[in-house]
Amino acid sequence: MPSGLSRYYGTGELHYITCSCYQRKPWLDTGERRDLFLEILENVRQQHRFVVFGYVVMPEHFHLLMSEPQIGNPSTAMQSVKQRYAQRVIQRRRRRDRSSEGGPMPVWQPRFYDFNLWTEHKRIEKLRYMHRNPVKRGLVQEPEQWLWSSFRYYKYGEVGPVRINDCDVMRMSLRKPAV
Repeated sequence: MPSGLSRYYGTGELHYITCSCYQRKPWLDTGERRDLFLEILENVRQQHRFVVFGYVVMPEHFHLLMSEPQIGNPSTAMQSVKQRYAQRVIQRRRRRDRSSEGGPMPVWQPRFYDFNLWTEHKRIEKLRYMHRNPVKRGLVQEPEQWLWSSFRYYKYGEVGPVRINDCDVMRMSLRKPAV
């Protein structure tokens, strides 16, 4: 791990994750790309077995509020999301634009920001920040207009492409009884 970067895993706390696109380029700039990203996030959520408490996908970054995965850790889960998304969009871009073949085409910044949430106050603060982000950026007038966030789940109870507060993916492990 790079010096100066501390990750706190195994604490059972929630993680507020921010991942940015390489050089803040808008790799998530269309509804189709944001939909693809959310499809991949939901698949990874099920495979790594973690709970998503909130998210927002912006044109050049995303925020995610998640539990610790039962398989792997937040770093391995984010690696899966970022790799799968990058592979898909680069493949599509190269099929569409033959001139972009060859050479690396980075989609994501190499690392991500991870903030452990220790209080309910912080959880609410981060959810509000995420849900207001599209409004603050001038992409929509009201948070419910941005289709690529968990806001509509909290306001209307709508089930979106990523299951929110879904604990069904978690599996309890039981020890064998002592003999």
